[in-house]
Amino acid sequence: MHTSDFHYDLPAERIARYPADPRTACRMLLLDGARGECRDLRFTDLASLLKPSDLLVFNDTRVIPARLFGAKDTGGRIEVLVERVLDAHRALAQVRASKPPKPGGRLDLEGGVTAHVVGRQDEFYELEFESPQSVIELLERAGHMPLPPYIARTDEPADRENYQTVFARQPGAVAAPTAGLHFDDAMLERLKAMGVEFGWLTLHVGAGTFQPVRSENIEEHRMHAERLTLDATLCAQVNAAKAAGRRVVAVGTTAVRALEAVAARGWPLTPWEGETDIFIYPGYRFRVVDALLTNFHLPGSTLLMLVCAFGGTEAVLSAYRHAVADKYRFYSYGDAMFVLPSPTVSGR
Repeated sequence: MHTSDFHYDLPAERIARYPADPRTACRMLLLDGARGECRDLRFTDLASLLKPSDLLVFNDTRVIPARLFGAKDTGGRIEVLVERVLDAHRALAQVRASKPPKPGGRLDLEGGVTAHVVGRQDEFYELEFESPQSVIELLERAGHMPLPPYIARTDEPADRENYQTVFARQPGAVAAPTAGLHFDDAMLERLKAMGVEFGWLTLHVGAGTFQPVRSENIEEHRMHAERLTLDATLCAQVNAAKAAGRRVVAVGTTAVRALEAVAARGWPLTPWEGETDIFIYPGYRFRVVDALLTNFHLPGSTLLMLVCAFGGTEAVLSAYRHAVADKYRFYSYGDAMFVLPSPTVSGR
């Protein structure tokens, strides 16, 4: 398979630069992968697509204000995007500058934040922050929300709330699990009242989620690693649901990757914490996920490849063309898509 097989044309005006207000006011496209049929809905119709027996699995990661601006001690302007917090005072980060910073160099950042360059790990720099406050505390005080590059604007105060799910609990992500952005507390209560079971996992989404696939042969692409935690409670919920023939519905591609990564280690699911670089593309046999709620993703991206693996490449790309023609809003702040699987995806 080739990266060009996952291309579609998207006018720039279809990229959502601001979220729907309220959160649940967006549209939702239903794709039945088995039939290749799609239907135009509103996100508020989600309850009609779910069954009281369903297990709905959310990613409860919390986006940290991971972007900082400042200057090197030599005077050059820089932009720092924290990729991962290593401990209370160290982090891995992308550093954009006219000239790469050198080990031992000092970075003077907004809000009186000072960091020292410890060294380099591939495309990331290890930074040590000079403060009694932890890295997370420094970022919460002085950082900017790391909006994706395609939103093409600086972050605004409202993004601190808008680019965060209402159920975010575990700080560590530098990109939002965007399918979860559509839920508000009232929607969650409505689904709970109808009997839908909720499950929670944590996958800290990294900036690498926006990394383009640079090889034309997609099998040559190597995914960025992301930290995930799947606890005993969720494992028991998933195992019980699958044993009873109930559906596991993943909220977002990050939930899919976490569930499938742990399932690949053995069945039934057992608790696991670590890093995953699982790459899901057409031909993958899904072990856990029975339905998927997601957003619309970039052409040629690994996220679109995952959705194509689940719903069928032709069916998904046809649905995307329909969404473009019908003026859906795309990407992180855009509309939603509910995908039922192609009949060829089950592999457990």
